[in-house]
Amino acid sequence: MAYIKQRGEYWRVEVRRRGYKPIYRTFDTRQQAQQWARRTEGEMDAGVYVDRTEAERTTLREALERYQREIVPTKRYPKQENTRIGRWLRHELAYRTLASLRGADFARYRDERRAAGRAENTIRLELQVVSHLFETARKEWGLDGLMNPLKNIRKPSGSSARDRRLQPGEYEQIHARLQVSANPYAAPAFELAIETSLRQGSLFSLRWQWIDLGARMIRFPAAARSAENKGVPPVLPLSTRAVLVLQALRPRNELGEVIQNPTGEVFPTTANAVMCVWKRALAGLEIENLRWHDLRHEAVSRLFERSLNPLEVASISGHRSMQMLRRYTHLKPESLLERLG
Repeated sequence: MAYIKQRGEYWRVEVRRRGYKPIYRTFDTRQQAQQWARRTEGEMDAGVYVDRTEAERTTLREALERYQREIVPTKRYPKQENTRIGRWLRHELAYRTLASLRGADFARYRDERRAAGRAENTIRLELQVVSHLFETARKEWGLDGLMNPLKNIRKPSGSSARDRRLQPGEYEQIHARLQVSANPYAAPAFELAIETSLRQGSLFSLRWQWIDLGARMIRFPAAARSAENKGVPPVLPLSTRAVLVLQALRPRNELGEVIQNPTGEVFPTTANAVMCVWKRALAGLEIENLRWHDLRHEAVSRLFERSLNPLEVASISGHRSMQMLRRYTHLKPESLLERLG
């Protein structure tokens, strides 16, 4: 039965039933205490009661930190997952308890992120982290009565395929602006991104010992082709232009002589440093809706425009399915005129 006592300004409830551990709650009014006691006893009588104490005590922040310790290390891409969790830890919802969170809270978060201009897929992945956290807490952490509020909202759709390519004159404008920037590696990185179709992470992790300029090949070791570095072929053939760019980047000794068989990073800078220069260049040129990753679209499309077949293009771009390869391919109609006759 339920015992209700007033303690100062609050009302304390204790429910005791055979087969259940004692449950305690505190409420502002006697009416609230009575309603909770009747509801709880009814659930016990019906055999459907689930203890929500842990969910009412655990904040989203505490759950995220546990999720980060126990679940994230088993993920395929832990770095990206930690980035999303870091954003949630800075959000005001992190201070709420799991039991108090509702679908409306996450629907509001979704709409705020949309208003901030974030991509649909970015929002979807951020919400997916919390949804998986709730499911993990419910199934594995003993919070059996915890409902997943993410199931009650409309999820953002997957990322919409982009078809942005460099417009006439943009390549020359961007390259010229990057060449006069404070970072001497920005312009070469821009050129190689288009000539090799490498993603940003793979491009800036290139090492000289992988490169054979004489054979015009980059041979990626197995470690560089792990799950975290998707889309990297075992051997990447280099265009003549890519070879010229790499030759200009070769390190030199104190006498200015080119070092034979160099080792180490091709780009002794960070991707973030180049991205800062890249964004300033685009802003100064008033070029809109162009992302660094669009250079991969540009690279793949140019390969097709050179009359390479899909298998040949896939061997360079590292795509494992024709579906993804099509998504990255945006041919310019003008390039087909000569072949049409």
